[in-house]
Amino acid sequence: MSSQGTIERRPPGRATALRPAPVPSPPGPRRRNRLSRLLSSSAVQALLMLVALVWITPLAGLLLSSMRSEQDNASGGWWTALTDPSQLSLDNYGALLEDSGIAEAFGNTVLISVPTTVLVVGIAALAGYAFAWLEFPGRDGIFLVVVGLLVVPVQIGLLPVAKLFGAVGLFGTIPGVVLFHVAYGLPFAVFLLRNYFAEIPREMLEAARMDGGTEWRIFFRLVLPLGRPAIASLAIFQFLWVWNDMLVALLFADSGSQPLTVALQSQIRQFGSNIGVLAPGAFLSLVVPLVVFFAFQRHFVQGVMAGSVK
Repeated sequence: MSSQGTIERRPPGRATALRPAPVPSPPGPRRRNRLSRLLSSSAVQALLMLVALVWITPLAGLLLSSMRSEQDNASGGWWTALTDPSQLSLDNYGALLEDSGIAEAFGNTVLISVPTTVLVVGIAALAGYAFAWLEFPGRDGIFLVVVGLLVVPVQIGLLPVAKLFGAVGLFGTIPGVVLFHVAYGLPFAVFLLRNYFAEIPREMLEAARMDGGTEWRIFFRLVLPLGRPAIASLAIFQFLWVWNDMLVALLFADSGSQPLTVALQSQIRQFGSNIGVLAPGAFLSLVVPLVVFFAFQRHFVQGVMAGSVK
């Protein structure tokens, strides 16, 4: 044959090796590796340390101011205590604890925050399980009403509820404040727990029913343990919302039932502030939520990540 039509001849007995096409690696691991390398870099760590320093500085300033006398706070900033530690003492905290009004306000805050959190979490857990797995007439319609209540701002209900509480004798009492917080905290709590409980495999609940488990037994022995991360996250948020609230307490609580936020607000004067009471009181009101958060931090992280991990 001519040179234009030559055919390449291969030695007999040698089969042509078929090379498999390279399989591309999934992009997910590569992106995760790049992200981990980026987060482990020195620049990112320095940036995160800077952000943490910015967040911690006001807390440190509040702590140092709470341990200085009114004369020292009036003569210079809190940072002067770093070079002169003799300014620091616990006299302000001793005077704060001896103040019957502040101590009573702190107790009222506990009496408002703890029952509200327990009631909201307990009622929302029962309602969330009912909306997720129980069949009853009007279930979807009622749930839509609950979701619609999420868009109702608190300010709209202040005046009507105040008139209602005044008519039934709850205005100016701790139960009235608790009832208001429970009513406005339930829509979000029910919505959150219902969506979380709905992700529980149906086969698991059906197997429990086939074994003779009642709905109450399934709820307490199966649903609540599985929903512990979401319940812990809800409890933390609800406790923080009620503990730091001042608007509702300022309107619904009287002088004998006012919480710590209202008591501290009353220490603000027209031409100055009682820094000897405000600083240690504000730091004391800040420490309790921090303790609660760090105590339930593991459950809180699990609840946040539960929706993104299958």
